[in-house]
Amino acid sequence: MQQPSIVSYSLSQRFLHWAVALLIFFNLLFPDGMNIWHRLMRRGQVPTPEQISSANIHAYVGIAILVLAVLRLGLRFTKGVPDEIAQEPVIFRLAARLAHAGLYILIFAMPLSGIAAYYFGIDPAGSFHADVLKIILWALIAAHVAGALVHQFYWKSNVLRRMTLG
Repeated sequence: MQQPSIVSYSLSQRFLHWAVALLIFFNLLFPDGMNIWHRLMRRGQVPTPEQISSANIHAYVGIAILVLAVLRLGLRFTKGVPDEIAQEPVIFRLAARLAHAGLYILIFAMPLSGIAAYYFGIDPAGSFHADVLKIILWALIAAHVAGALVHQFYWKSNVLRRMTLG
């Protein structure tokens, strides 16, 4: 028996999507506490309690992203996802699949590399986290947003509704 087609994401999937997105933007836009802490540690200086607290906020948000990403992936496997838009050209469906896979990889790789650097002192992980992965993440976010806007306004597929109102 064939499963019925899923029209939109569940409320819990939508909540987790937007919660993770907001936390990612917070850490991308406000990394200063961690940057200051890292600079002081690299110079052999001792950070103040306020500077440590500021760095901890960045770390705790990253850990929250990781936990929510695990929940989100679990929901993806248990509840499923809506079908791809049939009228979308094959090359764009492939690009969407690759972008989504890249985003999932990064929402795990960013916190894990940050944890490796901050809690275990693995400096190359910190450089990879702050330099390479961050740039790739920004690029994939831009592609993801652009793809959603193309769906909404060019193909008029109403794909945004699946992740907003349901």
